[in-house]
Amino acid sequence: MNHTTVRIILVDDHAVVRAGFRRLLEQQSTIQVVAEANDGDSAYALTIEHEPDVVVMDLSMPGVSGLETIRRIASRATARILVFSMHEDAALAERAIQMGARGYVTKNSAPETLAVAVAEVAADRLYLSADIAKSIAILKLTGNNHPVTALSSREFEIFRLIVAGRQMADIAATLNLSGKTIANYHTLIKHKLGINSDVELVLLAARHQLL
Repeated sequence: MNHTTVRIILVDDHAVVRAGFRRLLEQQSTIQVVAEANDGDSAYALTIEHEPDVVVMDLSMPGVSGLETIRRIASRATARILVFSMHEDAALAERAIQMGARGYVTKNSAPETLAVAVAEVAADRLYLSADIAKSIAILKLTGNNHPVTALSSREFEIFRLIVAGRQMADIAATLNLSGKTIANYHTLIKHKLGINSDVELVLLAARHQLL
């Protein structure tokens, strides 16, 4: 390998998907996949161990969620984070960037987009795939505020875990918070969104493609 090689870790909970992305990326002589992970905990541990240049990760994973994994890696490692996700929601992409990601590419993008994104993020330049960039621009230009923009980063993270069907005790353990703190956040989230039940939370998430 030469000094321009970008060392990356792939994070996705589907082995077949990781294998496909690995083949795609390693067609580039400047990219080396040094490790793979199938969940947030192993992604964090492998990032600390291998010190890659870029972590390419999905947001939907078992255990610790993608957003929390971004926060953990960004707070402890120098690796740049590139989200590669099926989710096309502008608000979710903005949250990922706020949590520390340097790029966001949807899985509907052209195959060559991922390699371009890796190179840009490795150079510490922000990269958004065209569809996400357009969605964010429309959101800003039309002034149509996404309802969850009222939530803080931590509230948004808990909101996503709730609508994913995670139990309160599980959320508390995942985020290293007390059950009472999670319960307080739960109440505050519903209040901020003007919602009375978890069913309504799920319906809101479904409407905005956050599930």
